[in-house]
Amino acid sequence: MTSVSKSAASPADLRGSNLYRVAVVGAGTLKGKEIVELLKDRNFPAIDVKLLDDDESLGQLEAAGDEMSFIQSVRSEQFERVDFTFFASDPRCTFANWKTARDQGNAIVDLSYALEDEPGVSIRSPWIERQSGQPLLPELQPGPVVAAHPAATLLALLMLRVVKAGKLRSAVATLFEPASERGQKGMDEMHEQTVNLLSFQDLPKNTYDVQVAFNMVSRYGPRSEPALDAVSQRILRHYRQIAPGAAVPSLLLVQSPIFHGYALAMYLEMEQPVALDDVAQALAGDHVEVTRGVDDAPTNVNAAGQDNILVSVSRDASCECGVWLWAAGDNLRIAGLTAVECAEAMTASRPRGQIQ
Repeated sequence: MTSVSKSAASPADLRGSNLYRVAVVGAGTLKGKEIVELLKDRNFPAIDVKLLDDDESLGQLEAAGDEMSFIQSVRSEQFERVDFTFFASDPRCTFANWKTARDQGNAIVDLSYALEDEPGVSIRSPWIERQSGQPLLPELQPGPVVAAHPAATLLALLMLRVVKAGKLRSAVATLFEPASERGQKGMDEMHEQTVNLLSFQDLPKNTYDVQVAFNMVSRYGPRSEPALDAVSQRILRHYRQIAPGAAVPSLLLVQSPIFHGYALAMYLEMEQPVALDDVAQALAGDHVEVTRGVDDAPTNVNAAGQDNILVSVSRDASCECGVWLWAAGDNLRIAGLTAVECAEAMTASRPRGQIQ
C-alpha cells in the first residue's frame, strides 16, 4: 500500500521535478512521529513518505503529510527508488537495514546512534555548524549522517554563545533526562511505576531496572541498557564532534521523573564579573529565547513543542563572577529538527527528482 496519494506518480513523471521519495524507519516511535510531522511543517520536498516499522506497529494508522497512511513492515524492497531514509528505530533495526538502504542509493540520517562508530559516518548538528560559521560543504556522495544528540546540541549552542559576554573560566552542567529519551517503553514504565506506587503495588523495572517515578537517579540498575553513564559519554562525544575547540563543561546526567523535555542547570564562572544583560544578549538569537518573567520561565512543560531553547540567567549568590543558567528544551523536537535539517543540507548534493 502506498503511503500518500501523490506517490501514484510514476518514476518517469518525477524526473526533472523538485521532489524526493522518503522512508522513515521506526515511524511508530516518538522520534519517527516527530520526523514525519517536521517533514510536513518544513515543506520538505517529498512526493512520497513511506512509514516503516517492526511488527509491534504494523497496520498502525499515522498521518503522513495531508494523508493517512498505514505503517508497513521493513523489507529490502521498501528502499528501492528512495532518496532519503531516516532511521528513528532502535539500534538493532538500524543495524539490520542500513546497508540495504545505502546500497540502494539512499541518503541516510540516523537518529538511533547505531552508526556513530561506522567508517565514513559523520555526526552533524546544523544549528552548531551555523553558529560556528563553518557550515560543511556539500559532498558529491555524502555518507550516512548521525543526527547529533539533542543534549549535545543544546549544550554546544549555549557554550558557544556565552563566551561572547566574557572569558569563561569553567562550566558545570546538570542535565535532567526525560523518560521520552528511552522511547515509548521508557514513558510507559514511568507511568506504570507512578500508578503502582500510588496503589501500593510492585514496580515494573524492565527498562530502567530502578525506581524512576517520584525519584531522581544518577544511574540505572545493572540490567538496564544503555547505562546512564554511557548516555552521558555519548552526549560529550557528540559535543566534541560538533563543537571542536569549544570549552567542554563538566556534566552530570540525572534521570528525572518527567516524561518529556530536557531541563538544564549550568553554572558558569567567568574570568571577570559580567553584567547579566550582557550574558542574556550573548545567548539570545536563533533557537534560543531568553526569558525574564515568572510566567514564561523555562520549564520542560513550556518548552514542549517549541523550536527554541528557553533560558533564564541569574547571578550566583556567593561568587561575583558566577552566573547560573536555567534552560529547557524539547528533546524530541531538537532531535527531529537536527535530522531533517541534515537531510535538507544533503539535498544540495542529490539531483532533485532523481529516483534511485
